[in-house]
Amino acid sequence: MRFKQTSKARGFTLIELLVAITVLAIVAVLGWRGLDSIVRARVGLTNELEQTRGAQIFFAQLENDSAHLASPSLLGTRDSLRGGQQRLVMVRTVFEDNQPTRLQVVAYRLVNGELSRRESIPTRDLETLDLDWQRAINETDAMPVVSLQKDVASFEMRTWNSDENSWRIAGTDVAPNPATSLVSKPIPPKSGLEVSLQLNGRPAPLLKLFLLGAA
Repeated sequence: MRFKQTSKARGFTLIELLVAITVLAIVAVLGWRGLDSIVRARVGLTNELEQTRGAQIFFAQLENDSAHLASPSLLGTRDSLRGGQQRLVMVRTVFEDNQPTRLQVVAYRLVNGELSRRESIPTRDLETLDLDWQRAINETDAMPVVSLQKDVASFEMRTWNSDENSWRIAGTDVAPNPATSLVSKPIPPKSGLEVSLQLNGRPAPLLKLFLLGAA
């Protein structure tokens, strides 16, 4: 007598499917969290790199302006640097090929977390320079604005006064009415500038020293 052998395919039970789905869900959650942390770290690193790049551009430009700060021999009793209240105004010399030495007003300003730079047209006329200076101090000039750094919390500075051999907070050595003219009372000679730049999200400010008129 012959018996006919039959086979029956066995599938997954409901419990096995639930266990598999649960494991896949856990793996998916862990993978998503890992990917999310990588993306967040990348975004944070990109922001820090952008901040660092902006700060480097700002410091490089300010170093150049500081090195070419106009000397008293060109300005007489006129002030060449005035800072305070999140802004800095300077008079620098401009040298170009086949051109005489000219003077230019440069202004840095922090507004709504954005640090910018403006510069006037170089001139040899001291009356024009006085007018450019006054407008820059009053912030009524029409000089083009170049953005240097965003996400800035504060912009502070001090000057090193040679005759006093000490640091002075910028803006404390000007005439009683500094907005009226570039000409003021005798200004203590300045040979150094200290700038503190506090960026949002950074634990400590960026600090840099500049020699004035070193070029």
